[in-house]
Parts: sequence; C-alpha cells; structure tokens
Amino acid sequence: MANVVVVGTQWGDEGKGKIVDMLAEDVDLVVRFQGGNNAGHTMVVNGKTFISHLIPSGILRNKKCVIGNGVVVDPEVLIEEMEGLGRYGIQVTARNLIISERAHVIMPYHKAIDRGREERTGARRIGTTGRGIGPCYEDKAARRGIRMIDLLDAHTFTEHLASVLEEKNFYLQGYLGIEPLDPQAVIERYGQLAQKLAPHLADTALEIERAMAKGLTVLFEGAQGTHLDIDHGTYPFVTSSNTVAGNVCCGAGVGPGRIDGVLGTVKAYTTRVGQGPFPTELLDEVGDTIQKKGSEFGATTGRRRRCGWLDTVLLRSSVRLNGLTGLAVTKLDVLGDLETLKICTGYEYRGDRLEEFPSDGKVLQACKPVYESLPGWSGQIADVCRLEDLPKTTRAYLDRMEALVGVPIQIVSVGPDRQQTIVVQNPLGV
Repeated sequence: MANVVVVGTQWGDEGKGKIVDMLAEDVDLVVRFQGGNNAGHTMVVNGKTFISHLIPSGILRNKKCVIGNGVVVDPEVLIEEMEGLGRYGIQVTARNLIISERAHVIMPYHKAIDRGREERTGARRIGTTGRGIGPCYEDKAARRGIRMIDLLDAHTFTEHLASVLEEKNFYLQGYLGIEPLDPQAVIERYGQLAQKLAPHLADTALEIERAMAKGLTVLFEGAQGTHLDIDHGTYPFVTSSNTVAGNVCCGAGVGPGRIDGVLGTVKAYTTRVGQGPFPTELLDEVGDTIQKKGSEFGATTGRRRRCGWLDTVLLRSSVRLNGLTGLAVTKLDVLGDLETLKICTGYEYRGDRLEEFPSDGKVLQACKPVYESLPGWSGQIADVCRLEDLPKTTRAYLDRMEALVGVPIQIVSVGPDRQQTIVVQNPLGV
C-alpha cells in the first residue's frame, strides 16, 4: 500500500478530517505535520460529531497517531482534547499518540500577543484565530522558542523562560497595553502539563522511519489549505506554516522518496473564513443558501464561512504546488436543488483573461471570475453508494471539474457521515 498525504486545496475547511478518518481504516500511522490548534477537523461517525484540533483524525480508528515536529502544540488544548475523547470512550494513551520532542510549545505570551496585535490593528486585522500560532512560529524562527523536550528539564525551562519572558512582558505591557505574565505561575502550570504529556514524547521522525522500514503504511494529515500557505497563499491573509504537501518532509522528518501520492480535498464549492480576497464569493441568496445548508461555520472559531462557486483557477494552482495525484470532492450534497451551478474557469483582469492564480493580492482582489454554467440537480444524493447512480447532471458537474483540473477524482463525499462516501479509486491502492 501507498504512503499518502492529504491536503486542502482551497482556504481550509475542505473536509480533510472526514477523508483522513475514512482512509485511516487501512493504514498503520496517521501523522500531523504542521499548524496548531487553529485547525479544526470535523468527523461524523454514526451520527455523532467529533472535532479534533491537534490529534490526528485517525484516533477514531484507534490507529497510532503522531504529532510531528512541524506542529506547534498548546499543551492545555491537547490535554483537553485527550480528555474529551476519553469521555466518548476513546482512550488516548502513549500507545496510540506520540508527540515530537522537537515540536514547539505555544506559551501564554504567544496567545496574549496574538490577540493583542489583532485588537491594535483594528480594521486592518488579518483574521487570526488568536490561538498564538503565529507568535510561536516567530519564536521558532528566531531561535527563541521552547520545545516539548525543554519542558521536561525544569532547570533548562526555568532559565529559558526567564530570559524570554523579560522581553515578552516588556512588549505586552509597553506596546500592547496588556498585563505582564507571572514567571512563577507559568513555570508551575507548564510543569504540571509536562508531566501529563511526558509519556507521549518521542523522536517521531525516527518512529515514522522505523514503521516505514517494516512496510507499515503512513497517512499524512495536513491542516488548513494550500492558499493559506505562508509562502504560496494569499499573503498576508495566510496561516504561519507551510500547508503544501512538500512540508511533510520537514514537518514530519521523512524523505521525499517516501511519499507515494498526494490527495487533495476540495469542496464542491468554495469557502473562506476571515479576511482576504475571494474572487467567487457569493454575496446573495445563493451564497446564503449554501452557507446554511452546508452549516458553514469554522470548527475552531465558530465564525461564519464566506461561500462561493467552485474556483478551478485556485484549484489548478493547488494541483501544481502539491503535485496532486487525486482529488477527494466533499459536500457535493450541499449543491442539490440549485437550478444552475457555476464553475470559475478563469479570471478577467483589466480586460485580460488570467488562467493562473496571481501572486499579487491587489490583482486578485480586482479579478472578476469567468464562469461556465451547468444544470443542477434536485433531490438528495446522501444515500448513493456508486458514482454511476448519481444523477446525470451531478456526474456532468464532476466530469467538468476533473477535466478543468486535470487530476482524477478518487473520492466523492455525498454527506457528513463516514459511510456517506463514494470511493472511485482508493488512493492507498487497497
């Protein structure tokens, strides 16, 4: 079987959690390789909804889950998530969850800075979740970060924190007008958290390599979406990590040759949370209908998602950046009962047609989508189990998407539950 990466192709919220949960049945390890608890993966199993923020979606299958070195970890959130799963009868132990010793820790000052900056910025805010993700990655790059392994050495942690917190408190109080943090309170609290998480810490890159050497299969779970990538996304309205498939190698510690396939999840339409350009956004009744029918609220923030038609310019860019080998189309059922559907095939900018996604945010903001119209379908498709049993117009919509993007559709989700999925071709080679 193949080692496969699952990534989002739009601006996140494409349904990666459901797809990873479904594929996890046939793999041995599920690895998260970037981001933090700014991600939210929603899974519906037998009508019961689970939302994970840090723990890979494979935990519902009782698979061995790995939080890689590229993830930034808020220990409090992680422990709350572990305890929450326990209340549902899903026990999280050192046997089914390991955390990289090298993963950086989100500290209280990261969250305070994140929120304080957004408030100070006002109308020019980026739309961050306020979870401290960006400031934590900043400290990582500045070599001022605290890693999970540092929490286990009380002397090292205390010494490092004293140095860093002097600077952070000066910034919090003097620039952002926020109360400074008490070093001793932070030391005591994080010492307690470290004790709870210590059994889970490991050299995860080594563990993944050993698993692959034994012939075990690994599924890599991305967070956010391609166009929130810090380098390739709609900067500055992006996240603080590389969301593209290539970051698996850095964020999980595996060589490129270990990756056999990249599955891109794509909604049958497009959504975006927060600020930033969105060429196909619908500010009308159709957009409201999609938003309500699709229950488009952020799994992490609860914010209302902006909704629009499918954008294949955006999607083709994701194909190129990730080297996609297949697509998983999600929320196809949400488009039911719309008389006409539209697909964006290009952009019009100052009289010219653009076929490629522009790097300049101002250009993207001024772009107007060029649409193709297709007939919709009526009725529910949630119980359909085979592609050939979908309505003719539904299949035509999928066929046109596939033709415009140039990548085969391997999975189609026709409802929120794990079972409401059509597997055209299993990307794992099963």
